[in-house]
Amino acid sequence: MRGVKVVTGAAASVLLMAYMGQTPALADTIEAALVRAYQNNPQLNAQRAAVRSTDENVPQALSGYRPRVALTASAGEQYTDTNTTQGGSPNQIVRTEIHGVDPPRSAGLTITQTLYNGGQTANRTRAAESQVSGAREALRVLEQSVLLSAATIYMDELRDAAIVEVQRSNTRVLEQTLKQTRDRFNVGEVTRTDVAQAEAQLAAGKTQELTAEANLVTTKANFRRIIGNEPEALAPGSPVDRFSPGTLPAAVELSLIENPNVTAAMFGIDVNYLQVKINEGALLPTVTFQAAVQQSYEQTLTVYRSFGASAIAQLSVPIYQGGAEYSLIRQSKETLAQQRLNLETTRDQTRANLVTAWGQLVAGKAQVASAQSQVTASEIALNGVREEAKAGQRTTLDVLNAQQALVNARVALVTAQHDRVVASYAVLNAVGRLSPAVLNLNTTVYDPSVHYFQVRDSWYGIRTPDGR
Repeated sequence: MRGVKVVTGAAASVLLMAYMGQTPALADTIEAALVRAYQNNPQLNAQRAAVRSTDENVPQALSGYRPRVALTASAGEQYTDTNTTQGGSPNQIVRTEIHGVDPPRSAGLTITQTLYNGGQTANRTRAAESQVSGAREALRVLEQSVLLSAATIYMDELRDAAIVEVQRSNTRVLEQTLKQTRDRFNVGEVTRTDVAQAEAQLAAGKTQELTAEANLVTTKANFRRIIGNEPEALAPGSPVDRFSPGTLPAAVELSLIENPNVTAAMFGIDVNYLQVKINEGALLPTVTFQAAVQQSYEQTLTVYRSFGASAIAQLSVPIYQGGAEYSLIRQSKETLAQQRLNLETTRDQTRANLVTAWGQLVAGKAQVASAQSQVTASEIALNGVREEAKAGQRTTLDVLNAQQALVNARVALVTAQHDRVVASYAVLNAVGRLSPAVLNLNTTVYDPSVHYFQVRDSWYGIRTPDGR
């Protein structure tokens, strides 16, 4: 009985090693798991590609500052049959007939430059830059979500594996208890009822063990999905409270500044404000300049070659275009107002999420201490009930109940330790600081600005910076 009890206690203390600084040799760590998720999670990599796609909005907007050059050329064959009459009187009439086949050819070059379009190009460029900033914040949102999911599933694996060991040890204890009860029944110390109670408790213990194993299988599958490999020899995880603000008011204030959901909503306001300016620019004049040259050969049977060149400035002032432009302005103003209200909603939600996570963290700390006390007391109670049962002062049911209370206490301790660590990551996520840089992860931090500056001033080329 004592040997089985020691095994159960060891299983329940799996997560406690995180607080005592013990790490198994060659064990996987939560930091290494976070690095793998950060580098290889397909959802996160897809979002990075989306940011790179958004980067291209800036050179597209900047193209409005640049000239447009078009080269035209034509060649073919045409048949001409003309009959012209000149002169005023019948005696002076001169008829000329021209007919035949000639191969007309021409080539031309046209350069068009927009000089002014109501500031639409400038506003489109600023809007595109705000879209890029917003996309980066959306990437930060997903990075935090992936890291939180990775930390959670890592702790889920530790918790579920520990619970499986607790339930297996409990089953071994119940098997031994049933054996001892049957031996006592054979010598007349207990009744058949005691044996049945031990059998029922063992059956319930096996059910709990199978349920725990099924939960562990599910957790392993999710571990593989989020982190990218099968869990093996996981080291205990530890809280990350040291990276969070010391007080709730400080955390709330910081979250309203650094949380990527809030900053993304702010950039959304910029984009919608600039969209109003772009639509208003449609009411202003447009000034363009166009230069063209054209060389032609044999356009007619009588002209072998011709050359032309032009340089033209054009002013276009919109007077009335059906009213659609006014509707777009009104619509974009309403969208801007909506985005401003969305920012307030996002701030309120961020504050609520942080307060909730903070409360869970505070509760988690208290629950760990309470669960540890519960385990200690349950172990003492179980030992006492066993001794009293030997003296005939307690029944077999009392022993079984005390054993189940100890199992429940150890499961509660494992769960409380899990919740304590996960809550510390959730607070960092709500603040907006759950990142590889803050966590000091051993990985290269993805910098979206690298691709942005690679493509921002590109005038031509269809290859992406990575060579595709």
